[in-house]
Amino acid sequence: MYEQVSHALLNEILDEFSHRVVREDLRHFYTRLGANFYAIHSLFQHLYGHREDFKEQMVTLTERLARAYIDRPESLRRIDMEREDDHNWFLSQEWTGMALYLDGFAGNLKGLTERLSYLEELGVNMVHVMPILRCPLGASDGGYAVSDFRKIDPRAGDVEDISKLSESMHQRGMLLTLDVVVNHTSDEHAWAQQACAGDKAYQDFYYVFPNRNVPDMFEETMPEIFPETAPGNFTWNDQMEQWVMTVFNHYQWDLNYSNPAVFIEMVDIILFWANQGADIVRLDAVAFLWKKIGTTSQNEREAHLILQLMKDCCQVAAPGVLFIAEAIVAPSEIIKYFGEDAIIAKECEIAYNATFMALLWDAVATKNAKLLNQGIKSLPQKLDRATWLNYIRCHDDIGLGFDDADIRASNYDPTAHRHFLIKWFVGAYEGSPSRGRPFGVNYKTGDARIAGALASLAGLESALEANDRQAIDQSVDLILTLHGMIMAFGGIPLIWYGDEIGTLNDSSFLDDVDKASDSRWIHRPRIDWSRAERRHVKGSVEQRIFDGLKRMIEVRKNTPAFADFNNRELIDLSNPHLFAFLRTHPTMQTSSVLVAANFDATPQYLDLEELSNRGIFRYGVLQDLIAGDSPALFNNRVVIPPYHFYWLANQRTRSLL
Repeated sequence: MYEQVSHALLNEILDEFSHRVVREDLRHFYTRLGANFYAIHSLFQHLYGHREDFKEQMVTLTERLARAYIDRPESLRRIDMEREDDHNWFLSQEWTGMALYLDGFAGNLKGLTERLSYLEELGVNMVHVMPILRCPLGASDGGYAVSDFRKIDPRAGDVEDISKLSESMHQRGMLLTLDVVVNHTSDEHAWAQQACAGDKAYQDFYYVFPNRNVPDMFEETMPEIFPETAPGNFTWNDQMEQWVMTVFNHYQWDLNYSNPAVFIEMVDIILFWANQGADIVRLDAVAFLWKKIGTTSQNEREAHLILQLMKDCCQVAAPGVLFIAEAIVAPSEIIKYFGEDAIIAKECEIAYNATFMALLWDAVATKNAKLLNQGIKSLPQKLDRATWLNYIRCHDDIGLGFDDADIRASNYDPTAHRHFLIKWFVGAYEGSPSRGRPFGVNYKTGDARIAGALASLAGLESALEANDRQAIDQSVDLILTLHGMIMAFGGIPLIWYGDEIGTLNDSSFLDDVDKASDSRWIHRPRIDWSRAERRHVKGSVEQRIFDGLKRMIEVRKNTPAFADFNNRELIDLSNPHLFAFLRTHPTMQTSSVLVAANFDATPQYLDLEELSNRGIFRYGVLQDLIAGDSPALFNNRVVIPPYHFYWLANQRTRSLL
């Protein structure tokens, strides 16, 4: 958009630094800068226009964008151009991701490069390497307390290894996802250390106060994230003799985005990793970016403006790079991190579908889909050009943040139901085969979150210990069914490393003093590669899960209806144990797929009469795309075995898939 005030400033800025920034060909940079500058200027002015150094900061920001563009390797600039031409590329059904801790999966970056063939064998073509930036030993919060944003943990390798990994992945058609922790730094970061030494400029990078007056005002409305392990939101620093805002841990200092210098530094860091080959940047803790007295200091409007500004800046220097919003918040809030009042994502193209994850686990415990169906109905529709990350497990806990209204609509009492779920997944409820652990226990209310490996939560660990063949079979079926849901739901499925071979809880974390108090380490395993080799042993648990996922991924890639164009229709069924939805490609109406899952321990039937208004399932023979055969059918009812799922298509249209 052309607007005189902003473009007059742009002309002035370009005149000032064109003599300092020399490059033979800046055509694409100037084109993108011109296209995005009105938005950049407007957002920057809204956030920082009251400051006397506004123009100076705008010049600095523009110079940083130019420098990032110039430093961008030619191979990555070609990828930018390709993705600009195919702007819906990330909505394709071809992408399947895996998230992993580098040390637990492959040791280091060179080891991961060597293991890419394993991921290719499975069909994974997007890899999220959990944070590997340099952190203090011990006080690292699993990689989220960063002490240097431009260096990585020497145990993982170095920056050159990242570039080599990215190059190898791109040659294989794979995407690399890296983390940038945008909300806070370690107290050992150079900025924090200079603040401790008395540098006022760097004290302004954080929220620093000489007494409790302002902190106490914040505390009146700010919740405690970890009340048991990190009570309060401020920590006294002896060296500065001041209070510092530390929302997550006493050693993690929250960055002050009301200071434009902080914003500029963090954009520069994001672009630095984009230039090392990251296709996707996961922005951690985005809900906390703006602090305001009298609020929870979460999900503030300014936090969204900061993300919009980050996205506009990235569009100038590295337009092929996507953002993931790490915001585990209510459905009505998470949808805003795509960007409101838009078609394309103005903030982040991808967000975690934590609601779907938690609802799936509710169906596992209750053996019915009542709350799952109700919760999906309440999930707001996303933007057309944005997508979900759908997952069953991740590095974090399982929160039970269902909407109380949805719980009541499912005929449960919210408090009692959450307490039931906690007991079920920690194995304290009679008949539960689950082997999870509580995390973040609130002893006053009895609330908690759940930690545990997928296979252990799904009953495989207890079944193997009991050598109960039927229970083992049911657990494997349940593991595959859960993956069948995230593969088909709409978005990018994200597998947690180790789940592809049924990795169980790892209790060795209890022997590590730095980890023993954090039960989430129980599902952050070190892969047993000798066990992984059992994926080649026919009939083994590892083979059944690995090959089951491999088959799903293969079918998914060849099923156009699974591309994410808001083309999912939830199906209301009279049978409460079933969860079903229809996927139909917007330009290939005959390629519809009916996805149905049975969460009960007994066979259930899907009455096709309830689908009578969907003509595609009225004629011909239904086929399961996974098995390639027709499911059991009696009196126009499809029989779904216990803990089983189907991807059903009409036989006469299957060739189109």
